[in-house]
Amino acid sequence: MKFFYKILCAVVFLIVTPQILFGQKVYSVKYSSQAKVKVFVVKYESQADLCVYKVDYESQAGKNDGCWYFVNYESQAEKKIFFVDYESQADLKIFFVKYKSQAGWRNKSKQHLMY
Repeated sequence: MKFFYKILCAVVFLIVTPQILFGQKVYSVKYSSQAKVKVFVVKYESQADLCVYKVDYESQAGKNDGCWYFVNYESQAEKKIFFVDYESQADLKIFFVKYKSQAGWRNKSKQHLMY
């Protein structure tokens, strides 16, 4: 019976963990020291590491594909970000797109920042 319980726990962990780790529910913090990732919004799509589409509902949040849902409370976030004033301060450069189909990584070497 204990073996079955361990297997069940492992299966649940493997199913739930990717949902937690890869969901893109973000919260914009007030201070850079509170953030995991410092973000700069570029003027042109070609300058971006990631093109971001802001979704309207939490259930639409992507799995590290550029579809972000901005939560209202820090405790709801899976990733805390801070918007910096200068490109040189940023870990990640983003560009907000109008359509979901435009979202995605342009520089995959930075993809680990949002895991």
